[in-house]
Amino acid sequence: MKRQKKIVLFIFIFVLILGALSIGAQKLAYSMKDSVFGRSRSFAAVGAEPKDTIDVLVIGDSESYTSISPMDLWIRTGATSFNCGQPGQRIQETRFLLKEALKTQSPKVVLLETNVMFRDPGFIENITMSVVEPVRYYFPIFRYHNLWKMFFDGKKDSGYIAYKGFEIRDKAVPYEGSSQYMEETDATEKIPEFVYHYMEDIKKMCRENDAELLLVSAPSPCNYNYKKHNALESYAKENGLPYIDLNMKTEELGINWKTDSYDKGDHLNLSGAQKVTAYMAKYLQENYSIPDHRGEKAYQEWEELAKKFRQYL
Repeated sequence: MKRQKKIVLFIFIFVLILGALSIGAQKLAYSMKDSVFGRSRSFAAVGAEPKDTIDVLVIGDSESYTSISPMDLWIRTGATSFNCGQPGQRIQETRFLLKEALKTQSPKVVLLETNVMFRDPGFIENITMSVVEPVRYYFPIFRYHNLWKMFFDGKKDSGYIAYKGFEIRDKAVPYEGSSQYMEETDATEKIPEFVYHYMEDIKKMCRENDAELLLVSAPSPCNYNYKKHNALESYAKENGLPYIDLNMKTEELGINWKTDSYDKGDHLNLSGAQKVTAYMAKYLQENYSIPDHRGEKAYQEWEELAKKFRQYL
């Protein structure tokens, strides 16, 4: 019995120490968000945003952070948004990034770029991610452990310039395939079973936080086809969610695959993202009650960042 009590006491003290270190690590990450590298960057950046200042939250893999420009959305509508996209984001990360953001934000709309719903790295990695992501969320010391050395050595400039999660990519490498890549078919791409489980969590979090979940497929000949369109349209109908497939609207958007592609049709570059953002700005204005914060004293930082964005362009 004494041995068991010692083990329980040891575990209790260990968890307390981890908790205390995690609180410190998270505060440090927020204060040094521009120095955070890799997959942790989005968590630190959105967590550092002032409380209840984001009206539109964008989540998803690299198709999201190369397609929606928060500064362009602000300039057009005065809506505040943050792009939480990550390269190759897994649905487990999507779930916990949203959970991280909802700790301090109350977005009106959560825009989920749908390519993440088709990512299936395999059974082993899915199990690993399903264990690792909750641990990193509840004990951020594991997510930000590298920051301690940077703190004592002094902040390092990562050279990374982002505007509310959007990085300017103005290189153009044309997509030279067929512009008719969305050829109609009755076939349907299968959404991995584990994705349904995490999407239920995402829907529940949005519902509990009075946020509307909006599914959007960004233009990408390398990642989308009509089979995926059918799968997503069916999923959206079954779950009562709005769904916009911008691959079906490339002419309306004015997408030119010679000038708007960053890397041969995989991702959009700056000009492509601005066209998508212009369309989404109009859609959000017409379908949601999102306030225009331009001219408000509390959002002066957005005005200043927009000015820097214009100058950088």
